[in-house]
Amino acid sequence: MTAEELHNAEMPLDADRAPIGAHAAPSAPVEDEADDPREDALFAERLTPVRGSAEHADAPLAPEADSADAAPDAPQASPLPGAPETADAVTASPTSEEPAEPVSPATTAEIDVDEVEARLADPGSTQSFQAIPEDRIDTDSTYDAGTTVNLMWGARSDVGCVRTHNEDSYLVQSPLFCVSDGMGGHAAGEVASSIAVETIAQHAPTSADPAQLARAVEAANAAIIRAAAEGVGRPGMGCTATAAYIEGTQLAIAHVGDSRAYLVHEGTLIRVTRDHSYVEELVDAGEITADEARVHPNRSVITRALGSDPAMYADHFQLNIEEGDRLILCSDGLSSMIPDGEIENIANQSPTAQICVDNLVDAALAAGGSDNVTVVVVDVVDDGRLREALRRRKRNVLIAVVAVVAALAIAAFAIMNTIANSVYLGIEDGRVAIYTGVPGSFMGISLSQLEDDSEIEVTDLPEDTQRRLQEGITQHSIEEARNVLNEYRRQIFAEQAQRSETARAAESAAGGAADTGGDAAAGEGADASTLADTVAPTQDAEEGGAQ
Repeated sequence: MTAEELHNAEMPLDADRAPIGAHAAPSAPVEDEADDPREDALFAERLTPVRGSAEHADAPLAPEADSADAAPDAPQASPLPGAPETADAVTASPTSEEPAEPVSPATTAEIDVDEVEARLADPGSTQSFQAIPEDRIDTDSTYDAGTTVNLMWGARSDVGCVRTHNEDSYLVQSPLFCVSDGMGGHAAGEVASSIAVETIAQHAPTSADPAQLARAVEAANAAIIRAAAEGVGRPGMGCTATAAYIEGTQLAIAHVGDSRAYLVHEGTLIRVTRDHSYVEELVDAGEITADEARVHPNRSVITRALGSDPAMYADHFQLNIEEGDRLILCSDGLSSMIPDGEIENIANQSPTAQICVDNLVDAALAAGGSDNVTVVVVDVVDDGRLREALRRRKRNVLIAVVAVVAALAIAAFAIMNTIANSVYLGIEDGRVAIYTGVPGSFMGISLSQLEDDSEIEVTDLPEDTQRRLQEGITQHSIEEARNVLNEYRRQIFAEQAQRSETARAAESAAGGAADTGGDAAAGEGADASTLADTVAPTQDAEEGGAQ
């Protein structure tokens, strides 16, 4: 490969560097004000310049087979630091008035094409910044797509159509999700964004608490500033961060920068974050429209970002979500390329989260892909309301069962207490007895027991009392029952005494009646004779008068 061919070949461009292979004027060394000295050293390692004059800088180089025929005193090629050209470095002084002698192909040094191509094919081996250790990112918990009982998500990050490296990072650690857009160029933006997602994952809350999520974002800001001070990445590096935590029907958001969060609810796209950018302030002031902001020349001017201010704070809030809602987190590589209306159409037409991610990224690339594009989509497949309703129902049933059991237990205790403290008078072997409990039985079990018996025969009591004793006469206490027995005894004794008295009276009356009967018969005889004597003279007188 000759110097002319190398000169005419297309070389890859880096967004943060000058084109490779550009020629410089022979009178002064080439110096690009935007080039980093460390990057110049990298270019010097990639190419071996040709020693010769500026006039013959484009002269064809000798093939490798002819290099052995070169003059023994031909000087060896040596790298020129700080010069990205291939054949423009000269040995003669730029101010020399003597013309340089022509250089023949035999006096030129051969370029090791294989080494150059190997270096170009593996630019990672020439990086001038401290590499991020492999353990910086927890790859086990950060992946592109997945699903749980409640959520289904997809994620994708693309370098775009213009940039040569991707400065975006994203975090998928369900139920925590985050998108971070790095700033500061190669070896800075990707370092800041990776530190941000790592720190947010380490300090993430365990619930949908927006204040705690904001503290995790603010901890990422401090970590980026500390890393730059310790030589990791570059000074002044920064990034945006939009983090979301989903728990049931609650969505917590913490946000810094111009990365965005959208929520698709019942087919309508709702932008839930506000960009911390210059053009957003113009939109709020009514000076430009949202569509004009997407193409505004100052659309990349960020007013708040991680890594720029130790006192930076994150916007945070909480939203209610439902089953069927779709959350979209994205860097400005999506929102600056396609309008919100197209995002809404793509979101509604995509059946799954990963398909939605792919369609959105592809749409941004088709629109030009002028920036890195990172999209995370999370679908709420189960907000837990049904399970919560079932849980509440089970809880209510359990509470009802416990209440019934408790009521039964209380009732049983009350019944047992009543039975244990109840006293009544009943019948035991034809005699009056005292029982504790209540008359009757339950499932063949007697609800009473004999406390004391007596010698009082039931038949000695009135019939009404006998009937009541068969049913059980309730007493307030055993002492009261004993008093009743004593009363029964008194009544029976009194009745027996009365009967005895009545019997004696009857006997006396019977004896007196016999004596009275004899006397009465004698009296009747005397009275009869007296009456006869009285009647007889009367009759005689009547007869005498008649005569």
